[in-house]
This record gives sequence, structure tokens and C-alpha cells, in this order.
Amino acid sequence: MTPADPLTDTWSPDQTAAMQHLHDWTVGFIELNQHLAAWMALPTSDASALSNIVWAAEQDTPLSPADLSRRIGMTSGATTVLLNRLEAGGHITRTREHPDRRRVTLRPTPQSRTRARTFLAHAGAEVAEVLHHTTPEDLRRITTFLARLTSATAKANTRLQAHPTPPAGDRPPPDHPADTTAVAPGPVRRSTRLGVVGP
Repeated sequence: MTPADPLTDTWSPDQTAAMQHLHDWTVGFIELNQHLAAWMALPTSDASALSNIVWAAEQDTPLSPADLSRRIGMTSGATTVLLNRLEAGGHITRTREHPDRRRVTLRPTPQSRTRARTFLAHAGAEVAEVLHHTTPEDLRRITTFLARLTSATAKANTRLQAHPTPPAGDRPPPDHPADTTAVAPGPVRRSTRLGVVGP
């Protein structure tokens, strides 16, 4: 099967609408993180890191510093500086609870976890309302779709880690700047092409 091309394939209105709503969700989630930063009196980057640490710990899949670095797109050195700030502020702990004693595990402190959960209870009311009023059948369909999309995104990220730039023949010439709406698969509003997913 020939791989889909987000730039040249024709996409149905339903397909572009789905990607546009995912884009809008991403934008909204980033704004919620900014509110979390204000709530916790933290810089946005620190709040983003803390929310990832809290979420992973709540799922019983705590992060290592390397895991966090990949998630927030920071170098290991910058992540270490950020974690030092969070630890000094009483927001996280770093332990060696993993069977591999070389691995550091990140967890929120009880106080930080409580504050984050209090924010979630306050900020998540509207989302919780939608979930409560969505049928189990619709939730299963949505979950299946999102799982497939998440898997595809993970594969794309793995591929880009190995080959971060297009082959030389596919790159735009120097005097023709790249179309910035085509950085990653996603929607262009009112278009049959897919453009940028993220904000």
C-alpha cells in the first residue's frame, strides 16, 4: 500500500474536521497548562514538566529524567536544571526505587500532588461533563481511533529521531522557503490538505 501523503492526497471534510478538532484540543490543553502554571506559581515550562510527572505517577508509570526530557523537548542538561528548581521548590522528589538502581524516578511531593489535583477538580469540570454524557459505544470508538493515532504519531517520532530531515532531493531549494503549514501532518482549516497538528 502506498503511504498517505498529507500534502498531495485529497482529504474528506470529515478527515480534515477530525484533525482540526485534535489541533484545537492541543491548543486548549496548552492554555490549561498555562492556567496550571499560574495556579502553582511556576513558569510554564516547569508547570508542563510537573503535570507530566504528576500524570505519569497517577498512572503508576513514573518518569525518569530522560523520559521527561523527551516529553517536554528539552536537552538533558536543561531538564536537570528544571528538575533542580522543582525539587528545591518542594514540588518533586528524585528516588532510586527502580530495580535498576542507576535509574532515577520522578514523583510529585504529596503537597504538590494535592495542589495539582485541586486544580484538576476546578479546571476539569467541563471535560468531565462531556465524558459523563458520552455513551460507552462512542467512547470505545473514540478510544480505538485515538489509540491508532497515538501509535502512528509514536512511529513518526521514532522515524524522525533516526532521520530528522527529509532526503536531500525532497528539501526545498534555498530560495524557496518551506511551506510552514506543512511541518507535520494535521489540518489546514477549510482545506482538502492536511497541515500542522500542533499550535
